[in-house]
Amino acid sequence: MPAKEKLVSLFEPQTQIIKRGKAGREVEFGRKVWLDEVEGGIISRYEVLAEPGQDYAYLEGSLAGHRERFGKAPRLLAADRGVSSPGNEALAKEAGVKRVAIPYAGKAPPERRKQERERWFVRGYRFRAGIEGRISVLKRRYGLGRCLAHGEEGLGRWVGWGIVTANLVQIARSQAAGQAK
Repeated sequence: MPAKEKLVSLFEPQTQIIKRGKAGREVEFGRKVWLDEVEGGIISRYEVLAEPGQDYAYLEGSLAGHRERFGKAPRLLAADRGVSSPGNEALAKEAGVKRVAIPYAGKAPPERRKQERERWFVRGYRFRAGIEGRISVLKRRYGLGRCLAHGEEGLGRWVGWGIVTANLVQIARSQAAGQAK
């Protein structure tokens, strides 16, 4: 039976089986959330994903959302290997992104390995690594590790309020640091 047809929870039927391929974990249960982060650690957009599939399909929505909010394409796009595809890199360039720091999925050809060693690429990829830390904090400190609200709408509210809270704390820290100088 396909995973999307299996009932994982009697109380929360929107729960899904998520296969991540992480060492030590065959599967996880819950929902995947797509996050867009901008400079300063602010999450500018989120989406509770309908399906737990591959990440590369969601880049177009991120680019459109960024353009809608900020009126232009981001200067730098950093993402993990799950977003990597020739189509996504072309999509980002067409959208006006100047620097695309998405590592090659699989064994990279020599010219690509050279590009991934360039300073701008390494810095962009380090920015992406910071996003991983933000995800961890969202799970631990702001409740995204376990949703206590019920139903699909409750899940969306829970995630939204966790992100709003995290953004407000990040803005307050930034303001306090600016006043301390």
